[in-house]
Amino acid sequence: MSNIDEPARPTGELMIRSVTMPADTNPNGDIFGGWIMSQMDHAGGTAAIRRSGGRAVTVAVDGMSFISPVHVGDEVSFYASLASVGNTSMKFLVEAWRRPRHSAESVRVTKAMFTFVAIDNDGRPRKIPLLA
Repeated sequence: MSNIDEPARPTGELMIRSVTMPADTNPNGDIFGGWIMSQMDHAGGTAAIRRSGGRAVTVAVDGMSFISPVHVGDEVSFYASLASVGNTSMKFLVEAWRRPRHSAESVRVTKAMFTFVAIDNDGRPRKIPLLA
């Protein structure tokens, strides 16, 4: 059953799609929340690297709550959309959506705001280039 407040489809650009495996489960047999958060960090980090044109590191994650469980065999897609850009930092809304094995309907699992800082080769913050 879907919540009327939940969007019907993901926002942002598809960054990662993965099928969950038994090794990704918690002791209860559901997909471990830490696995989902890690994949979201990968998705947001990829978007941050593309936008900043180089290295970027995660500095904060805000507002994550799990809406729907993920089961073994579900296809999980991770989307990222740019929310804001500062001098050295960027915020991306990252969403995780699951599609059960034998269904065409996707359901949002969670979303969170990820903040990244662009860094140079010495690990110091660097200015994010303007887009042309």
